[in-house]
Amino acid sequence: MEASQDLASGTWPAAAAHDTPVHRTPPPDIADAPDPDPRGGTQADPEGGAAPKAASPTAVLIRRTMAEIDPVADKVTSYFYALLFVRHPDLRALFPAAMDTQRDRLFKALLTAAEHVDDADTLGDYLSHLGRGHRKYGTRPEHYPAVGECLLGALARYAPDTWNPDTEAAWVQAYTAISQIMIDAAAVDEAVSPAWWHAEVVSHELRTPDIAVVTVRPDQPYPFLAGQYTTLETPWWPRVWRHYSFASAPRSDGLLSFHVKAVPAGWVSGALVHRARPGDVIRLGPPAGSMTVDHTTDNGLLCLGGGTGIAPIRALVEDVAEHGRRRLVDVFYGARSGSDLYDIDPLLTLARKHPWLSVRPVVATGPAGGQVNSISGQLPDAVRQYGPWRAYDAYLSGPAAMVRSGVDALVGAGMPSSRIRHDFIEELVMAGD
Repeated sequence: MEASQDLASGTWPAAAAHDTPVHRTPPPDIADAPDPDPRGGTQADPEGGAAPKAASPTAVLIRRTMAEIDPVADKVTSYFYALLFVRHPDLRALFPAAMDTQRDRLFKALLTAAEHVDDADTLGDYLSHLGRGHRKYGTRPEHYPAVGECLLGALARYAPDTWNPDTEAAWVQAYTAISQIMIDAAAVDEAVSPAWWHAEVVSHELRTPDIAVVTVRPDQPYPFLAGQYTTLETPWWPRVWRHYSFASAPRSDGLLSFHVKAVPAGWVSGALVHRARPGDVIRLGPPAGSMTVDHTTDNGLLCLGGGTGIAPIRALVEDVAEHGRRRLVDVFYGARSGSDLYDIDPLLTLARKHPWLSVRPVVATGPAGGQVNSISGQLPDAVRQYGPWRAYDAYLSGPAAMVRSGVDALVGAGMPSSRIRHDFIEELVMAGD
């Protein structure tokens, strides 16, 4: 397409220093993916290995711009969207009616991608995921030049001290590479997968006043792996997508289950918990996530799940059971109180069936409700108490604070970070909205 050719050649409509062109933004899903690891490929080995990789001239110029706009990031973001919607009003339909959550996510993702322009491997995986995910919003290759135009316009206006022809050229180079990776990934995905799946709600089980297990039947086969997640849109909030992890391993009947907690002011989560009923039809984006089991190793699995983060943990346990290999699996299920252990019975049933599985409820406050092997305290402390975990791979899922503290505890106990897996989605997403 012509737009794709423009991106490849690095040419956009000229962006005047203070008259920024309108921004053609890729749909909100750019915020749906975890940020690239900011450590990727740029830090020295703490054990005395390779020296830090020198930043390219392009990366240096980009980071100078970002340092200048950091104190006024909110103004830059607002201007970016103002340009987009004024100059390209047709693009407004790709976004949700309310832009409060979406606004900061999209712009931050664009800047994050540009900042890590030197880390080809990490950036390639990150952007390919975004390019595939953007298909469900109707994003086309011809949309990307407008986004780049408005990005440059906003930066030129709010970074006057660092903005010059060399800096503009660096941003054009970075964005051209970013957008082309996303366009190419979407094109490859289009040949083998739909942009989205329709799925009918077949079961709605209210486990607590604010947690429901929602089971759906996709309209066509939906391939995924235990431990992965998807994005979900309800008919009540068009173009508002939220992340949910699959709560089981792939099933022979093709059904998919999700654990949903209604959070304060959570549009999607509130609708799924309190409004959805059998017969309703939702939409699913493509599966994503790397928190999957490596079946080529005999390492045990150390699984930490907090809140509705227990859903993918249960899927991992089922995956190990279905593969029939006797690998030790230790699950620590964290909750604020005993009443929050809404999925403990199915896990304990699995533990009674499989001698290689151990399930330990960990309750922060109050009694654990008489659960077997219940532990009082915080999840990281319990994990340290029952270590060491030298022959284990770790899997963590739950609120962001729990994941952070869990990773710190495991690394502090001597577990290499390469054996710790989690799909770090920000706390609101893990909470279900």
